[in-house]
Amino acid sequence: MTATLTPAALAAPVGPAASPGPGNPLHPGVEPLGRIPVTDVLPCVDGGRRPAKSVVDEAFWVQARVFREGHDAVNATAVLVDPAGAEHHYPMTCVNVGLSLWNVEVQADRVGWWSYRVEGWSDPWATWVHDGTIKIEAGVDEALMLEEGARLVERALAALPTEATQAERAELRDAVTALRDGGRPPLARLRAATSPEVHAVFAAHPFREKVSPSTAYPLLVERELALFGAWYEIFPRSEGATRDPDTGVWTSGTFATAAKRLPAIAAMGFDVVYLTPIHPIGTTARKGRNNTLVALPGDPGSPYAIGSPDGGHDAIHPDLGTFADFDAFVAEAGRLGLEVALDIALQCSPDHPYVRTHPEWFTTRADGTIAYAENPPKKYQDIYPLNFDNDPTGAYAEMRRMIQVWIDHGVKIFRVDNPHTKPVEFWQWLIADVARAHPEVIWLSEAFTKPAMMHTLAKAGFQQSYTYYAWRNLKWELEDYCRELAGDAAAYMRPSFWPTTHDILTPYMQYGGPTAWKLRAALAATLVPTYGIYTGYELMESVARPGVEEQIDNEKYEYKDRHWADYEPGGAKAGQSLAGYLTRLNEIRKAHPALRWMRNLRFHHVDDDQILCFSKSRVLPDGSRDTVIVVANLDPHAMRESLIRLDLPALGLGWADTFPVHDLVTDAWWDWRQDNYVRLGPDTEPVHIVEVRSY
Repeated sequence: MTATLTPAALAAPVGPAASPGPGNPLHPGVEPLGRIPVTDVLPCVDGGRRPAKSVVDEAFWVQARVFREGHDAVNATAVLVDPAGAEHHYPMTCVNVGLSLWNVEVQADRVGWWSYRVEGWSDPWATWVHDGTIKIEAGVDEALMLEEGARLVERALAALPTEATQAERAELRDAVTALRDGGRPPLARLRAATSPEVHAVFAAHPFREKVSPSTAYPLLVERELALFGAWYEIFPRSEGATRDPDTGVWTSGTFATAAKRLPAIAAMGFDVVYLTPIHPIGTTARKGRNNTLVALPGDPGSPYAIGSPDGGHDAIHPDLGTFADFDAFVAEAGRLGLEVALDIALQCSPDHPYVRTHPEWFTTRADGTIAYAENPPKKYQDIYPLNFDNDPTGAYAEMRRMIQVWIDHGVKIFRVDNPHTKPVEFWQWLIADVARAHPEVIWLSEAFTKPAMMHTLAKAGFQQSYTYYAWRNLKWELEDYCRELAGDAAAYMRPSFWPTTHDILTPYMQYGGPTAWKLRAALAATLVPTYGIYTGYELMESVARPGVEEQIDNEKYEYKDRHWADYEPGGAKAGQSLAGYLTRLNEIRKAHPALRWMRNLRFHHVDDDQILCFSKSRVLPDGSRDTVIVVANLDPHAMRESLIRLDLPALGLGWADTFPVHDLVTDAWWDWRQDNYVRLGPDTEPVHIVEVRSY
């Protein structure tokens, strides 16, 4: 649990501060060590040049090495400074004496820019208790040690802060009296002065000398949706799209028809409805169905080929409606408890107005043509990437203006397509500039690329990041990857797990059957705080276009009518949808605060290398503990049985404890202990999601 002292107990150092010495002979830029050295402070992102991140009430650990010369006792305090400048102090615990390692779990209670530091300090009370106990129990220098103790307690009494109670002051006065009471045996005087009540006063109001603060590190605290949320992706043009059975001609869906899908999305428990690009689409080099190079009449083109004579990134495709229609869609989403995320793809079709008005924003090849996008062997002839190097001032300003258009229409979340193909310094500038007036805005990075780039985009300001989850299917892969995400990286990078997207359909999903689709959704929803699904996941759309890891008849290049009514009760395909399963996953997520965090992820041993077991546990404000244990058979084709071996102390339990667990998917109950038998797979359920009860 997070420990905290009385409000002003540590507002200022007590006793003499560290002397700076006779001038500073160090080379400029070399930071002097404090009187009590404090080193290796964590979290620390890029040496403190980038902020660590958390959300409101998210617990995280502050750690440092604190030590001093000789044998006198040292102590440490973590200090968080809130946006208003108020300090919040947390006493640290030495968790490894030999390595001088101290830590404490802290949390921030409001959004904004905070800072944190670690203060090392000399602890004369602990020094005297240690030395005095040894000497007085051995009959050595008894009178001297008792008098030194009395004088120390008098100094501490004089330094008590104003909010110290009269009872606390009385405890210290009584300790002084006892230490100088020559009518009592020395050992009795020592015991009276070191009683639990006296220790409690020093714990609440520590007597600190030679206080030496570390560097102050920046901490950005954001709203909870920056860490925890369930996303649902749609192509607005498909929601309500219809095809004439006689002519085969499609009529696009609109914002009005897409809004009719929102109640079902909200009913499944999703928090965010994410829209692929809604802008006009070019006709030059338009892609046809299944990414063919020639579009047939009626093919709508990829929404990522942005721009036409109807406008660019600040315009709406006329088939979808007007800005008034978009505003109505956003309002309806908000009424249902959903936020709208908009896809931002900083690229243009050859027909985009920018191509005519700002040709310098593109890369011109030696033959005078504008370079289209390529990711060999993939080619995107219908897309011109923006080049920010030729006119960064103009291009940056225009992108900022364009983003503001959508913020003004109620968008607070942006999913950015391929941000790794744009300068990182641009994203750092844009996100920071937006945050000055709109700190509530959240950015999701869609960058399936080198780890260094993914991590740096997070450090540059993206609150969330797509991940390699879709390709991590083996037990060791998932454990290693998630340990990385829950470790040091959690201070700045928040993962978003997507089993599939409109661009990704892995072989695991193609051939794993319904078991794979349930399994991967359950893992995504419980391993990390934010996960998402691409519409149609409920229907387990698993047929790939030959030779690629994406769906055949990809929705990027055509309309798709999924006939949702057929899957409702009484419909022709009732019972063939995973909508109910997704609903249950989101209910579990909302009911269990432990699933809202990333840094509390713990893996447990299972004898079978195809069965994964992990837990998330969280102490609640009332002192109770919320614990969820997930056990998953990663083999979608076979039943598996094994023993899981739980690390019970990690769950706040003793090694010998027996405790009831409730399966939140099947409603089964069991009594579990350290070792438990499980049997999972296609014939039953692929995943146990259990809550630990009654402790």
